Amino acid sequence: MGVTIKDVARKANVAPSTVSRVIANNPKISAKTKAKVQAVMEELGYYPNVNARNLVNNRTNVVGIIMPSVSYAPFQNPFFPEVLRGITAQANEKKYGLYLSTAQTDKGILEEVIEMYYSRRVDGMILLYSTVSDPIIEFLLDKAFPFVVVGQPPEALSGQVSYVNNDNVKAAKMVTEYLLLLKHERIAFVGGREEAYVTLDRKKGYIEALEEAGMTPDDSYIVHHDEIFEGGEQAVIELMSRKHPPTAMIVMDDLMALGVLRMLFNMNISVPNEVSIVSFNNVLMAELATPPLTTLDIHIHELGYRAAELLQKRIADPEAPAEKRIISHKLIRRETSAVYSGERR
Repeated sequence: MGVTIKDVARKANVAPSTVSRVIANNPKISAKTKAKVQAVMEELGYYPNVNARNLVNNRTNVVGIIMPSVSYAPFQNPFFPEVLRGITAQANEKKYGLYLSTAQTDKGILEEVIEMYYSRRVDGMILLYSTVSDPIIEFLLDKAFPFVVVGQPPEALSGQVSYVNNDNVKAAKMVTEYLLLLKHERIAFVGGREEAYVTLDRKKGYIEALEEAGMTPDDSYIVHHDEIFEGGEQAVIELMSRKHPPTAMIVMDDLMALGVLRMLFNMNISVPNEVSIVSFNNVLMAELATPPLTTLDIHIHELGYRAAELLQKRIADPEAPAEKRIISHKLIRRETSAVYSGERR
């Protein structure tokens, strides 16, 4: 027979109810008593029955992680493993588990979220993407279920939704201004899926920077492709076929930028001598690229950590007002950006 709460209480010379309160981290129990009981638990090899405790508390101690559909290749893009690393760091601190969505389509993801809610499989959810029209957000708001978005929620719902994001308008504006300072005038914007808020916000910042510089944005320099390696390759083919191809490109993320670099190399176009490249995210592959990528560090790990932290607050108090966290960004200058030399016309 295994060790019981009564065994721990007897050894620690406290009441069984005190042991239960220590397990539940009751603030009314003194630090000295907690330490003594925890030492006895470790000595006796006692592990609390988490499932039984969760039934009493009406909690699962599990958080649902909602990924984009497989059609957007989330596991090919290093952004998602890194943001998950931030979430798991907070989960480890607070001792709760994660349930990762596995649906393959947008419809399947919605169905899985509905099933998670009605089965009470999770205590809350973190959405790792945000789009203009997302029925998942509307469903969760209607059910008053705790959730947090990594990204910008729909403007009409921003006061109702807790979210963690970068200031993507400001970030893209800064990157564009940086390229303008490097004497580039034909600057292309390589965006991801058009309905994603991160794409819309960064495109807005790009356009604002050009307009403030007295330039008229050229729609032919704005393209959208999937945020994968092949998407970057396709963007280069499209842009470099222009009569006056760009001398610089702002690329949605580092994975796409690798595709951009590969295709430019295959076209015998020199980076940065003929074309400068600046991307977003600053994942490890950016530093290891050839040449190393100039990129905007958006602190992905912190995005995940703060989202998990914010969700814990929502779970503890679902009636509290919605909150937001804006994570800083930093330009990391490497070898894919340089002053325009005028070599390519």
